[in-house]
Amino acid sequence: MTKNLKVLVSSNDFADSGIKILEEHFTVLKSRYFGFGEEGLNENMQELMNLIPGCSALVWVSHHQITKELLDKAGPQLTLVSTASAGYNNCNVPELKARGIKLSNTPNVLSAAVAEIAVSLMIAAARRFPENLDQVKRGVWDGIGFQNVLGQDLRGSTVGIVGFGGIGQATAKRLVGFEVAKFLYSGHREKPEAKEFNAEFVPQDTLLNQSDFILLAAPLTDETKHMINKTTLAQMKNNAIIVNVGRGDLVNQDDLYEALKNKQIYAAGLDVSTPEPLPKDHKLLTLPNLFLLPHIGSATVRTRNDMAELAARNVVNALYGKPLITPVFP
Repeated sequence: MTKNLKVLVSSNDFADSGIKILEEHFTVLKSRYFGFGEEGLNENMQELMNLIPGCSALVWVSHHQITKELLDKAGPQLTLVSTASAGYNNCNVPELKARGIKLSNTPNVLSAAVAEIAVSLMIAAARRFPENLDQVKRGVWDGIGFQNVLGQDLRGSTVGIVGFGGIGQATAKRLVGFEVAKFLYSGHREKPEAKEFNAEFVPQDTLLNQSDFILLAAPLTDETKHMINKTTLAQMKNNAIIVNVGRGDLVNQDDLYEALKNKQIYAAGLDVSTPEPLPKDHKLLTLPNLFLLPHIGSATVRTRNDMAELAARNVVNALYGKPLITPVFP
């Protein structure tokens, strides 16, 4: 009976719609702790170590790393890690592969929501939201002047997208209505979907040189870590705006700080950082041309329910011996 199989959910913050699917088939164990931020991390990990022995699947709802020690505690019957996220850089893929443990993620269902945040960050950075919000707080509205605190247009701009997958394509779709003049994209190969947007496949150097807006929507890998650094920042236009909805470590934040402080580039809009949360006294937060959100790309009711349900259905398929819906690797 599948009710004899145990599934561990790593956070108390998993959507009820996903829990309901799991409980129809399995015995579900759930951490009492929140899976994000540093507060309570040690308690959360200790509880997971206590709960995971004998579990057949782990639903990972956290940005923390899956450790070798946690997998050791699980035992050999652990069949699947189902991460409720599109990214899986924190899932210890080499260790999962070595142990024959499958990994699934939740791509595509979050593309629309993340794309909305990507467009929002472009507008916020281009129209100088941090400076303008500061005016409101101070009660001194410099923006009323005809030439004060002027921003940049999406209209007529060139948007370069690094990582033209589901999120990159969903963002391009939404930007069409803003009368963007040209889309460029880079990656390992051309994408047939790019024809819908007349997007041009170019080397990354060309994208960095020509783009007014640079959207980072690539996964974090050894190849992409710190892809935005002192060297690549120097290739950008002075009016360039960087938007990151991928992972914080796509960007060398020290180099980004220097480029923004020295006005080497125009601005940046980030939904991700390293670490998360970013300390409130971090130097990036002193910059008027940086707009930061607390990793809310997929944070809508509909999207989080969709992610939870997909993560749960991957567990059901795996433990019933059926193919995963969204496998990360064969």
